[in-house]
Amino acid sequence: MEGEIILKGESYRIIGACFEVYKEMGSGFLEAVYQECLALEFAEQGIPFVEHPNLLLTFKRRTLNKTYEADFLCFDQIIVEIKATKNLTDDYRAQTINYLKATGHPLGLLVNFGHYPQLEYERFVNQPGFDR
Repeated sequence: MEGEIILKGESYRIIGACFEVYKEMGSGFLEAVYQECLALEFAEQGIPFVEHPNLLLTFKRRTLNKTYEADFLCFDQIIVEIKATKNLTDDYRAQTINYLKATGHPLGLLVNFGHYPQLEYERFVNQPGFDR
């Protein structure tokens, strides 16, 4: 249905967990610290996730030898990329978009814990004609 938010409940839960980590930790830590905190928060909130999953990439319906290691795969279908930088850049956006296209997963969340004074995040939906 047009205008419907894909995986709305699941993505709200993920972003809620990210806000909880940001509320507790603030900005200024390395990405690895937020990675560990977010894994603990996902587990505490009962959000199904795999940390650093190896995701298969395809090219013209053929599986590549190279794999992609996402920060998280939640609910078996949402790629979560985290950053700890001043601002999100087009390079980070392109990374998330490319991994969605290559894996076929329907949704990507790009989350930046390094932004001040609040958490920064963007949603990317994988759909036909999906491009930067």
